[in-house]
Parts: sequence; C-alpha cells; structure tokens
Amino acid sequence: MTAPTSARAASPARHPVQDQTLATARRVLETEKQALGALSDSLNGVLCDVIERLLALKGKVIISGMGKSGHVGRKIAATMASTGTPAFFVHPGEASHGDLGMIGPEDGVIALSNSGETPELADLTAYTRRNGNLLVSITGRDPSTLSTAADLALVLPPLTEACPNGLAPTTSTTLMIALGDALAVSLLERRGFTATDFRNFHPGGKLGTILKRVSDLMHPKDSLPLVSMDTPMGQAILEISAKSLGCTGVVDGDGRLAGIITDGDLRRHMDKDLLGRKTADVMTRAPLTVRPSLMAVEALRIMNEHKITGLFALDEDRRPVGFVHLHDCLRAGIA
Repeated sequence: MTAPTSARAASPARHPVQDQTLATARRVLETEKQALGALSDSLNGVLCDVIERLLALKGKVIISGMGKSGHVGRKIAATMASTGTPAFFVHPGEASHGDLGMIGPEDGVIALSNSGETPELADLTAYTRRNGNLLVSITGRDPSTLSTAADLALVLPPLTEACPNGLAPTTSTTLMIALGDALAVSLLERRGFTATDFRNFHPGGKLGTILKRVSDLMHPKDSLPLVSMDTPMGQAILEISAKSLGCTGVVDGDGRLAGIITDGDLRRHMDKDLLGRKTADVMTRAPLTVRPSLMAVEALRIMNEHKITGLFALDEDRRPVGFVHLHDCLRAGIA
C-alpha cells in the first residue's frame, strides 16, 4: 500500500541566498525589538505630563511630520481618532500655505521629526508659539530645534537604524509608531473608552459586525407576534404562523411580557384539548429576554447556552420592543 502523501509538499532545501535573506530579516526585527525595549525603559514622567495636557485640551490633537515621520503621524492621528481622542493630520508643507488655519486656539500639536531639525516644520512650530497652542515633540535628538521649542519633548532612546547604511528610517519610525500607540491607548483608558464607544467609530467591516447591538438586528415592535393571556390557543397558533418567528409573546393587561409560547411548548401540550385552552395555560412564564442595547454577540451566546432560537427585547418597563432570532445573528456574520 502506498503511504499517504502530505497535502503540502516538503520545503525544498534552502539556497545560500535564502539563508542570507532570512538572516537579514531576523537582524532587522532583532534590532527593532531591542530598540522597543530601550524605549519602554526610557519612559518617564514626561509621558505622564503629555497625557495630562492632551486630556485637558478642549480642542483636537493635530499631528504633523514630514516624509516617513508624516506617514507615521497619519497613523497616530487615525488611531487616536478611532479611540476617543479627536485628532487629524496636517501636512507641514500645506500648513505653510494656508492649512495653519485648521489649527484652532484650543487645539494641541504633536510634531514628529527624528532629527528635530526638519525645516518644513518651522512655520508650524512658530505658529503654535505665537498662538499659545500646546506643542509636543517626538524626536530622536535632544536638544534639537524642535524639542527645545516644544512645551513637552518626548525623545527616542539612542538607536540603530535597521538599514545597513544607517540611513533609511526603520527603527526610528517603528519607535514613533509604538510611542503613538502608547499615547493613544493611555488616553483611551483614561477616558474610559469602551467597546461600545469603539463600535460607534467602526460601523463597517468585521469589527463593526461583531460589535453590533441587539437593536441593530432585532425585528421591530410592529412585526412582533404578541397575544394576551386570555387569547384562545387556536388564535395564538395563527399568530405564530403569521409572524414566522417560531413563537409568540404573551403580554399582560399592561403590555408587559408575561410569557412565551414556542413550537416546543405546542408539542409538549399537544392533545385534543389544546385549542380550547388559553395562552396563560400553555405559555412558559418568565422567559429569557434581552435589552436592545445588549451586544448582539452576547445575545447569541445566551441563545447557544440555553439552546433556544430567539429572544424578545424589552424596554425598561418590560414591554416588548423587538425580537432577535438566531438566524438574524448568523446572517449578520456574528458567530
């Protein structure tokens, strides 16, 4: 008998050029890894002061930088904006040609420059000094023109660029990105920014799907199968069939949910007297319910845990306002 073959062929022996390529890649990552450790060790009270000043701003955080620092700045601004700190990027060259008007009197500026001597940042720096805006610098040198002008200066530790010539921004930009993440997450935690808040800024994509609420998926109130407690079971069965949710809610005289009748309840009570009974005699009392504000993924967990296929959503007075079905969650990609 022929031995089964693997679905994936064995990797061919590496060529010396491949070995050299892997060694280069690992050297780059190791260089940047060590620099990240040095950055972590170098953090001090200045970072805390920056966080306090940014939290105190009544306006937005403006990020600026030139070249690779500018690309990093765009990423930092995007991360802050999506985590509860209003922020956007201003290109320093465009700032000198009118975009300085985008910076309001209550805004703060974070300027990035590895050398701290980027000439394109001169007008932006002068503008903040002239108008009293908070200026935070992130540089690889101190003292430098930018760090000296800033109210607060965050300085990267001594580093080696991963480029063999020591010229291409590699390690320095990695540290700037990491420091920007540290600022954004610190601000996020201080603001008490929650997953629900995060969803408000991320309505699209997989993340937006996972963070949907029951209210985003539920069948609205006017389509709910509902009967009163003294409704004959024959009429209740017609309501179940008409609304196609596999159940009907049973409400009391004040419109509050008193129970639920499912297909399973019908099977358990199936006899010759079923149609002559009232819904109150057949219903399951005090059924599981959810609030419209609950995360849909949590509603799905409840359904899976209790082996049920749907949940009524109730308002603060326990009146039905919606119904979320297992299939609604699956169609929305929540699993």
